[in-house]
Amino acid sequence: MGTEKLETTCCVVGAGPAGMMLGYLLARAGVDVTVLEKHNDFFRDFRGDTVHPSTLEVMHELGILEEFLKVPHQKLTSTGGMFGEFAFRAASFRHVPAHCKFVALMPQWDFLDFLSEQAKRFPSFGLRMQHEVVDLIRDAGRIAGVEARTPEGTVQIRAHLVIGCDGRHSITRKAAQLEVLESGVPIDVLWFRISRSGYDPEQLLGNINYGKALILINRGDYFQAGFLIRKGSFEEMKRNGLPAFRKSLREIAPYLGDRVKEVQDWEEVKLLSVQINRLKRWHRPGLLCIGDAAHAMSPVGGVGINLAIQDAVAAANLLARPLRERRVTDALLGRVQCRREFPTRVTQFLQVNVHNVFQRVFQTKAPMKAPWQLKFVVQIPGVQHVLGRVIGIGIRPEHIREARERRRFVKRRVRTIALSAGVITAVAVAAAQMFGSRTRQRYAGE
Repeated sequence: MGTEKLETTCCVVGAGPAGMMLGYLLARAGVDVTVLEKHNDFFRDFRGDTVHPSTLEVMHELGILEEFLKVPHQKLTSTGGMFGEFAFRAASFRHVPAHCKFVALMPQWDFLDFLSEQAKRFPSFGLRMQHEVVDLIRDAGRIAGVEARTPEGTVQIRAHLVIGCDGRHSITRKAAQLEVLESGVPIDVLWFRISRSGYDPEQLLGNINYGKALILINRGDYFQAGFLIRKGSFEEMKRNGLPAFRKSLREIAPYLGDRVKEVQDWEEVKLLSVQINRLKRWHRPGLLCIGDAAHAMSPVGGVGINLAIQDAVAAANLLARPLRERRVTDALLGRVQCRREFPTRVTQFLQVNVHNVFQRVFQTKAPMKAPWQLKFVVQIPGVQHVLGRVIGIGIRPEHIREARERRRFVKRRVRTIALSAGVITAVAVAAAQMFGSRTRQRYAGE
């Protein structure tokens, strides 16, 4: 069987949130773009399900928010937790500067299905499922495409630019020999399902007690549960058996009751080995990495998807026109990294500090009491709104280019109108003073 050969302007490797959003934005801008996905569908459980206000704002700017919100989802207007017996609210999204003042909880496969259907409306968009990239094509010192394995054989796709959106185990960044900077992470996460009850707390996500932490994400009739454990301790937990695991769940979240027995087999529990890392250099001539391929994030805050979306928006804003004209340079790819590296570093710094807190939590096995520092901080007026903005909007949020230009135009108009109004007011006041002075003189003369 021969090797199939194709050509495109931009080849996006990976149809996750970054890849699908980037494919949609580039096709919308008239760029010939091909997105490759190694699986035959988007259905994989225990992926990030939080669509934050910053991403919803991008949807609004694209004019597809109303249609997007028709997809079944739950709304999270605040996040809170239980530390021992102390219930607290950590962040509120009710005052974020966005049209949607909530986090939408939606299975990632629904999110990706929606984006792919939107992208297919543009003739320059192509999505190829079951295309697993195995290597990069090089030509005259630059990346010139990819080689992919399919059920029918090998495919070579040549492209003016390859963009790696293939996650934390990225083949593109490995093949390009891009240096990865690792941050030590003391936790792993066990993901599993557990049914919901009508009496469960609506806005309660985190539960911390007995040296353990449990995250519960509302998926309607069940929770996507994340059990935080010491890194590398999963095998030890399995040796202790499922009864001990269920006991731990009930200790942390007593309201789950007998529902913990729904976990019947370790096959139902999926291990996520948590990483925090980033590339020292996100690009080579002809290649750019974004999203988790450029910076793997911790599940803390659920911000990984939204950082990936922001990367895609920034990349589309900077690269769409040069791609249409086939004049993308390495310096231009560096501008994408320069734009997005600062928010990445700040977010990872915050996540590392939260991990340090969990490391101290893991040191005790007894019932826990909330530290006075936590009780004090959550009572500070406005702190929930600040945290809501940091989590919901993020550091340096990106906007669709046209929306950003409209915003600048409106600001200029407002300033012009304000200046004109000020001038008119000053003239009117001066005229009134002059008229009043002459009137007083006339009546004084009479």
